[in-house]
Parts: sequence; structure tokens; C-alpha cells
Amino acid sequence: MAKNPRDTVTYELKEGHKVVYRGTTNDPERREQEHKDAGKKFTGLNVTSRKMTEDGAKKKEAETLGTYRKNHCGKNPKYNNR
Repeated sequence: MAKNPRDTVTYELKEGHKVVYRGTTNDPERREQEHKDAGKKFTGLNVTSRKMTEDGAKKKEAETLGTYRKNHCGKNPKYNNR
């Protein structure tokens, strides 16, 4: 039975002090460049979790987005569309 690797983290893109995106990745440097190439405006990428399985990271992302919406009148960060 193959073990799920713990190689995925959650992260946020910030524009100053404002969170503009939350997501998951197993390669933060690559993902940061992809966001820049897509034209997203931000000042930094911050890893916000330890390494975990992809499923664990997706669950954590959903939880942090739920908390964000609770604190921002039901709205997601600027670049999160779901």
C-alpha cells in the first residue's frame, strides 16, 4: 500500500497586509511564479502550514477560506473564485 507523501503546504498571497489569495502547493516558488505570470498583483507569498498530504492541505485550505469568509462578510479573497 503506497503512503501519501507529506509534501503539500497551504499558502497565502498578500498585497501589503491584505490577503488576496489562499491556496495549496507542493512547490511554493513555482506557484508564486505562476501567479505572477497570470497577472495577479501581490507583494509576497507566505507558507502558512507545515508539510502535509495533499488531502490534508486541501482540507486546511477550505477551513481557512471559511474563516476568511466569516470575517469578511461572506466574501473570498480577491483572487479566490470559489
